Amino acid sequence: MAITINIYYSGKNGNAVKFAKEMISSGIVQAIRNETGNLRYDYFLPIDESETVLLIDSWKDQNALDIHHSLPLMGQIAALREKYDLHMKVERYVLDEAESEHDDAFIRK
Repeated sequence: MAITINIYYSGKNGNAVKFAKEMISSGIVQAIRNETGNLRYDYFLPIDESETVLLIDSWKDQNALDIHHSLPLMGQIAALREKYDLHMKVERYVLDEAESEHDDAFIRK
């Protein structure tokens, strides 16, 4: 069962964006995307929150996520969060694989 975690990183003086850029430039993001079971790892900028970056982080299942959390890479991520003095809000979702024809009326393909 796929798991998606939305992490909102917030800081001051553009630090959330600096964090995301360093995550990308350091190769950490690509390393995470290459992990077995990673489905998505992408940053976004919320329009109405200029000091926040949203990470959408999806995994095949809880086991894949647990392995990811046990890797030394997590220490590097924590160090970068400290470097940029970021705070986090986390939302966790489990994929609902049910399909609904009712939803199709609202989706432009």
